[in-house]
Order: sequence, then structure tokens, then C-alpha cells
Amino acid sequence: MRPLLSIAWLTVKAALRYRVFAVMAVLLLLAVVGLPLVIKDDGTARGFAQIMMTYTLGTITVLLGFATLWIACGSLAREIEECQLQMVDVKPVARWQVWLGKWLGIVALNAALLALAGGTVYAMVLSRANRLPTEPVNQRAALFNEVLVARASAKEKVPDVEAELERAVSEVRKRPEGETLNVDQLRTQLHDQVLAAHQVVPPNHLRRWIIDLSDARAAVRDRPLALRVRFFAAQNPGGAATFATIWEVGPLNQARVRLKETRLPAQAFLELLVPPNLLDEQGRLVIDCANRSETALLFPLEDGLEVLYRESGFALNFARGLLIILFWLALLAALGLAAGSGLSFPVAAFVALTALVVVLASGTMASVVEQGGLITPGEEEAMKHSWVDLVAVPAFKAVLRLINVVRDFSPIDSLSSGRSITWTQLARAFAQIVLLAGGLFAAIGITIFHRRELARAPGRS
Repeated sequence: MRPLLSIAWLTVKAALRYRVFAVMAVLLLLAVVGLPLVIKDDGTARGFAQIMMTYTLGTITVLLGFATLWIACGSLAREIEECQLQMVDVKPVARWQVWLGKWLGIVALNAALLALAGGTVYAMVLSRANRLPTEPVNQRAALFNEVLVARASAKEKVPDVEAELERAVSEVRKRPEGETLNVDQLRTQLHDQVLAAHQVVPPNHLRRWIIDLSDARAAVRDRPLALRVRFFAAQNPGGAATFATIWEVGPLNQARVRLKETRLPAQAFLELLVPPNLLDEQGRLVIDCANRSETALLFPLEDGLEVLYRESGFALNFARGLLIILFWLALLAALGLAAGSGLSFPVAAFVALTALVVVLASGTMASVVEQGGLITPGEEEAMKHSWVDLVAVPAFKAVLRLINVVRDFSPIDSLSSGRSITWTQLARAFAQIVLLAGGLFAAIGITIFHRRELARAPGRS
């Protein structure tokens, strides 16, 4: 470990000597302090906190990400071109130790810069929150209950739609007229009906959710809950249209609590406050929504309704979010070092930045994979399966598998919405981002660096 740590310390010293650390620290602090002054929020405490964390943490990630790629590419490529690594190569230090030492040094720099910028964001948010008024509306309490908190979520058990579909198809096929029906068309038609039975609430009908919170009884005792709701309207006039609903919560054998919110907008995510201690004897929360509007409402199975409850404090949740961002930066450091192991600095920087652009364009690749090719459905059928599609679709699938390993985690969204980042999620992020994806680039970079002849660097004798 001693040679490895020595290389890491030399990498840190080089960044300090060339004032990279100082310049990045100034840029990050300017972004953290300046963005809240430029970006306007909706005037609420919740809006300010969400805007501040989303934009400041996003800007911090982008600045550190590009700086990490630049430093990582130059750390090996430039030192090889300038014959500096040749002096290290003759010492009793293995090349894998040189590679990993530089990676550790870059990660250490990112950790220090991220702690500085993240600590500043945390202090600014808390400072602003503690100055909020408590009258006539206690905005401070609302902020600490909805945003500056780590909230876990619970949902209704997802029904087995496929099993219900197969039973419905089997029942129709048993009828005399069912034997002549096309099975694929029948399955498609019945699939929509099965989904509608679970999702659609017609006018003057009731939808009931039963959320099992028995494992979280201690966490929710004497604490208010929140219902995160989203629905779609069959007939939506647009604009600021709202739809009449009646929400009742509580055990069925007791007097139930009717929530204040009645007219709600469609499509947007809404949070309805639920008073504490409304679980039944089995630890379940029973929620009823009566549709009193003139059109059907659709509550998606995935995110139509979920219950949010406090799991831990904001400080620990914020620290876990910063750690996931650090994992992303560690992956970018491995990518930059892998590119710099076998390429010149300009080419390595171009390759690393191109890879980053590919990640940002993953939405386009997902659309291509979903539609089965680059040609839109309106083109001729013969053009849909051209040789370009035969090559592009499998390649995009492979790239998306690797990208999804990293993009499964969204700490900025979780922090800005008061969602809990659990220790399990943190461990999965470390395993998938650092060990799996980062280890892949590390293996490629160390292999290339081990086989490279350093004395053949261009422009040197």
C-alpha cells in the first residue's frame, strides 16, 4: 500500500502545485453562492430548497465531472509525453500501483472539493430554513417535514396483471364463440381491460388503497404522513383545470378522517398531508378516493399513490447523497485514466468526453431500441430492418445495459424531494458504479498501461 499511497499523494501535490484545487474550489463556491441569486423559485420555502439543491448539486456534479475527466486524461497522457513517468517506472513500483495511485489521488481531490461545496450548500439551506416565518403559516415546519428530511415510501402491492390476463383469456376461450377469436388480439384487448379495472376510477366511483406499514409502525407513530398522488383525466380541458375528489383515511371500523384537499389538478405529482396514528390493528393504512368529477380518473399502478413517512434526518441523508455523487466522479476518473493509458492527451480527452456525451444521449438510444430501429414507423416497411438497424440496435442495447448500471441512482432527485437514500442503496451504488463499472475501466486501463512502452513517447528521445 505504501507505493500506492505515495503515488496518490504525488497526484494531490501536483494538483495543488498547478492550482487546480484552488481554481475548482473558487468556481464551485461561486456556483453555489451565485445560482440562488440568479434562479427564481416559486416563492415558497419548499420551492427555494428544491431549486437550490437541484441546481447547485447538479452544477457541482457537472463542474467536477468535466474537471475529473480533464485531470485524469492528462495525469497519465501528459506525464508519459513529457517523460515524467519514465522516472517512476524504473523504481520498484508496479504499474498497476501507479495507475491505482493516481485514481486514488483524483478521488481524494474530488472528495475534498465535494465536501467543501456540499457543506456550503447544506449550511446555506439550513440558514435560510431557520429564518423562515412561523406565522401565519409555519413554513419552517413544512420545509423540515417535506424536503429537509429523509422519507421512505410504501406502496400498495402490485397486482399480478399477467396472471389475471391469462385467467380472463382462458374464460373467453371456453365460450363457444371464443374458439374462433384471434388469441393475440384477444390478449391485447383483455390486457387493457384488466389494467383499467385496477387503474381507472369512473365518475361517482371509489378507489381503495391498502398500504401495509406494519414494519414501520415505530417510525410513523405520532408522526404525520404524506400521500404522493398523481392521476390523469380522461377529458382534460387543460390550463388550470381541477377535478373534484374526496379523500378519506383511517380504519374502516372507526370514524375516518377526511382530507381538506378536494379539487386537484391532473398529471402533476401532489402531496396530501395525513394526520398521525391512523393505522388499523394490522398496521395498515386504508385510503379511499371518491371521484366526484364528470370524467374518469386514471391512477397509474407504478406511481398513482404512495405513502411517504420520515425515516431519518436530513444531514445523514445529504451525506449519503454526496457519497453517490463521489462514486460517479470515481467512475469518471477511471474512464479518464483508461483513455490516458494508451492515447495522447488530446485524443484521450476527446474519447472520454465522447463517452460522457453518449451517456447523456441514452434517452435517444432507448427510443431507438424501443421502436426497433433508427427509421421511424412512418417509413416503408422494407426500410425498417436495414443493415444500420441490425448493427445499431444490438450495440445500443449493450451500451444501455452498462449505462443503466450507473443511472439507477439519482441522489439529487431524492434530496430535493425529501426521499430517503438508504444504506442498501448506497451499498448497491458503490458495488455497481465503483466496483462493477469502474472496475471494468480500471482493468482495461491497467492492461493497456502495463503493455505500453513508455520510452516510445512521441517527440522525445
